[in-house]
Amino acid sequence: MRLRYFSCPGSRVLTFLVCMVAGSASAQPWKHVKWSSDGKTFYQTEDNGGIAAYSAKDGQSTRKIAPALLTPKGQPAIEIEDFSYTPDEKKWLIYTKAQKVWRYKTRGDYWVLDIASGKLVQLGKGLPASSLMFAKFSPDGQKVAYVSEHNLYVEELATNKIKALTKDGSRRLINGTFDWAYEEEFDCRDGFRWSPDSRAIAYWQIDARKIRDFLMIDNTDSLYSYTVPVEYPKAGESPSSCRVGVVDITTAKTTWVQVPGDAQQHYITRMEWNPARTGLILQQLNRKQNQSILYTANATTGKTTELYKESDSAWIDIRSRWNDELTGWDWTKGGKSFIWVSEKDGWRHLYSIDMNGKETLITPGQYDIINLLRIDEAHNQAYVLASPENATQQYLYKVSLDGKGQPERVSPLAESGTHEYEISPTADYALHSFSNHYYQPHSELVYLPEHKDATNSRIIRDLQTSRFAIRQEFFQVTTADGVTMDGWMARPANFDSTKKYPVVFYVYGEPAAATAKDEYGAGRNFIYNGDMAADGYIYISMDNRGTPLPKGRTWRKAIYRKVGQVNMQDQAMAATELFKRHAYLDTSRVAVWGWSGGGGMTLNLLFRYPQIYKTGIAIAAVGSLFTYDNIYQERYMGLPQENREDYVNGSPVTYTKGLVGNLLYVHGTGDDNVHFQNAELLQNELIRNGKQFQFMSYPNRTHSISEGAGTFQHLSALYTNYLKEHCPPGAR
Repeated sequence: MRLRYFSCPGSRVLTFLVCMVAGSASAQPWKHVKWSSDGKTFYQTEDNGGIAAYSAKDGQSTRKIAPALLTPKGQPAIEIEDFSYTPDEKKWLIYTKAQKVWRYKTRGDYWVLDIASGKLVQLGKGLPASSLMFAKFSPDGQKVAYVSEHNLYVEELATNKIKALTKDGSRRLINGTFDWAYEEEFDCRDGFRWSPDSRAIAYWQIDARKIRDFLMIDNTDSLYSYTVPVEYPKAGESPSSCRVGVVDITTAKTTWVQVPGDAQQHYITRMEWNPARTGLILQQLNRKQNQSILYTANATTGKTTELYKESDSAWIDIRSRWNDELTGWDWTKGGKSFIWVSEKDGWRHLYSIDMNGKETLITPGQYDIINLLRIDEAHNQAYVLASPENATQQYLYKVSLDGKGQPERVSPLAESGTHEYEISPTADYALHSFSNHYYQPHSELVYLPEHKDATNSRIIRDLQTSRFAIRQEFFQVTTADGVTMDGWMARPANFDSTKKYPVVFYVYGEPAAATAKDEYGAGRNFIYNGDMAADGYIYISMDNRGTPLPKGRTWRKAIYRKVGQVNMQDQAMAATELFKRHAYLDTSRVAVWGWSGGGGMTLNLLFRYPQIYKTGIAIAAVGSLFTYDNIYQERYMGLPQENREDYVNGSPVTYTKGLVGNLLYVHGTGDDNVHFQNAELLQNELIRNGKQFQFMSYPNRTHSISEGAGTFQHLSALYTNYLKEHCPPGAR
């Protein structure tokens, strides 16, 4: 239920910015930044269609690949979506003509460029156009493997001979990639891995043939409507069956890994090769996702051995929650051990685990690791993101791999806010991006571990010498229950504390996202058509228990089996405390809005706390917890067969009779994530209870409601006009 579209400009979902062009300080968006294996150079696509190389030492750029080399004979130049290269950088793989598969553009065309000869060849000749997925070179650089229409292929680069490694793939039997639920909730997309010796490929096979299709209806693209099926297991329904196979490149014979248990009642969320051996390592979660087992597997026989096991009374997070690089395993000592993340002692910590399953805690203390960015074995340290003192912020720290000493902050003390890094393979350099609630994202190249600027950055100079128009204030509020929440408040222009102002709360409040972070975009409403501050609104967002903040396991998992309950109570009680604290908050003009999970929270708050919230705008909202996919919902709520009452108590449809104020509900009919079904279920209950409301559907729009000319402008105008009409702006 993670809506990436809802974030404000400057948030982590937007393109990484690097402000470093030949030592200048002019801002430039950098797409597809790739480090060379020696960590001395990084590569970036150019606006003119080529690829540039940048020296990490001084930021000077040279052209690596000219646009002419990426122009097939008789065709226009290739528009680069992404690229990769062999370890010796003699062959480059160019991704183009990308098409969406649900959220992301993960299928398209691939070309291989041989640098020495200048030869440019398209891969997958004879396969459907724009159907290739996740193409990657073999470690020896002689072949490329890819998925097309749910089958796995390998292509010899010397002859361009294509060989099918699987032939049974279909929409419901998926080789080398994943179904909707795995993609959405585990961030699993690329579903195959080359062996280190280039002789085999390990891959996932998802069998969704027992999963019921949810049928979306397309009424606009033809004279007669038709259905769009999505294999979508809802809460309480069994997931797709999953297994891992190892296919021999020469024989195309697959050996299936013998993972214990019922293949349909578990998940395999990670799988990689051990670089020191010929075997695999994989992670299995049980259906409830509260038990994790790591297995090693013999690639020849498929036999598995249990290596490491842990459980949690709530749920266990997977790698996508603590590492932005979703593939790979964090190996140390050449594959004899690896770094693992666990909350077993109440905090998210790093552990070293050897291949006998022996663990060593390497980040002791009462603080959370936010992300693991880079292991630097040469200096016996790892670089992590953390923020022990302020959960709204994020900084780079280095920690010792032997568990000794205290974490040492690397990010400059003068830069208070949110830091992002792309660290080189050797950990000598990093592309660093910084913002806070008043400072727009700016980036630079820095030397590590000193964090010395290599390109005359202006960040610290700006913070020390510039004057910023700051309307946002970060605060903490403690509820009557003793829960302390972080939040921000953006006050109107020409604010007068003796007057009263309308209040708009922005909410999300589920384990997938936090909103009250000290980063650029805080206090700014991206969907509002105009300037809320200039129009005279107070804008507030607060993060309740259950949001993914570095406040410890107890904070994050207090929401287990209580989605729609704990988060609602925290938000309402915190709002009540703010009203007591600030007389300038006009309690007769209070609005709340949110998208996706935040839309569901908006509905719950409006229905259950009408004495607080007078107007609500819910977009793509979850009306019933029973309708959402099983991976997300069962992770945080348990199985509905065992605790159905928790699902009922957390669902907005249960409380529609409580609507007293004004409701605008917006949903796209083509939403494959939070189905339009939610809108119709909710409307039925509102109608049954005699409640008047305003509803807007957007034909064939997905969860982002962004497709089609004029869509966002229309939605923005609708939102703004409704807010102004029912929660009038300006001081009184």
